[in-house]
Amino acid sequence: MVGQKNGSSPDSPCLTGSGRADRLLAMIRTCLAAACLFLAADLAAQSSGPGYQDRFVTVNGLRIHYLDWGGDGKPPFLMLHGIGRVAHSFDHIAPRFRDQYHVIAMDMRGHGDSSWSPEGAYLVEDYVKDVEGLVEQLNLRGLLLLGNSTGGRVVQVYAGLHPERVSRLIVEDVGPERTNEIASGFARRVAQEASGWASEDELVASLERNGGPVSDTLQRNYAHFGTKKRDDGRIVWKRDPNLVKGFVPTELWRFVRQIRCPTLYVLGGASNIVPRATQQQLKDTLPNVRIVVMPGLGHYPHLEAPEDYIRIVQSFLSEKI
Repeated sequence: MVGQKNGSSPDSPCLTGSGRADRLLAMIRTCLAAACLFLAADLAAQSSGPGYQDRFVTVNGLRIHYLDWGGDGKPPFLMLHGIGRVAHSFDHIAPRFRDQYHVIAMDMRGHGDSSWSPEGAYLVEDYVKDVEGLVEQLNLRGLLLLGNSTGGRVVQVYAGLHPERVSRLIVEDVGPERTNEIASGFARRVAQEASGWASEDELVASLERNGGPVSDTLQRNYAHFGTKKRDDGRIVWKRDPNLVKGFVPTELWRFVRQIRCPTLYVLGGASNIVPRATQQQLKDTLPNVRIVVMPGLGHYPHLEAPEDYIRIVQSFLSEKI
């Protein structure tokens, strides 16, 4: 046809230079839009992911597992769980502090994914040696320490032995003493739970009957990360039965008297583990102590009322020394 070139029709796109440029620009825009969508999806996946890395150190001949919630270069915040618990006990707490701190949650020896002690060495002082080794290997200074139950005993001893390394101390529903009644109670529990459970759901049902006002989500988190399948298919706790050898009557005042940093004790009002006489002795002994009793709560305030617990800890950490 007259006026047509190269056999093209009037409806053919990108015939002229400007047409080719328009098509190229459209392709670039499409690619950029796709890239943005991919990046947004990737960021969303990261934000909804676990937010931590599983890491290990070898100390005292044992492979110790810990969760690193990130924040290298920020003040280190080490969290220690209670007897029979695991580092994942703080999965709902750690993310709330990682913007300001380098949060690390540790599986103590004999628990979770950490090694078992061949000698059954599970005294408070044995756990403390592992903390000392981890702190040295990671070169942590200016530590914030938080411990629940047995973890609380461990952080008290560490803070007393190494006052120059600890900037703040948070102890949850435990004091310097463990009575024979408490010690024998754990031994009975280990014996009762030796047969395990048929499934995680059966375990969660048991926890919800006996575990106090803890949400279903947190109970399931504990059941999932705190257990393993035995050869016969039953679910059992990830813990060394020999933990009972170290869970004995204990008195730690000689270490507590050496604590120098600001210290917070968060206690459950319905718990009898730290009686009023002990609370008063702590006030008389420590130069910079604050004791907060959470009414109606038991031995695990960070699980029973996490939002209130977090606010209490945040308030303590924000106070000027």
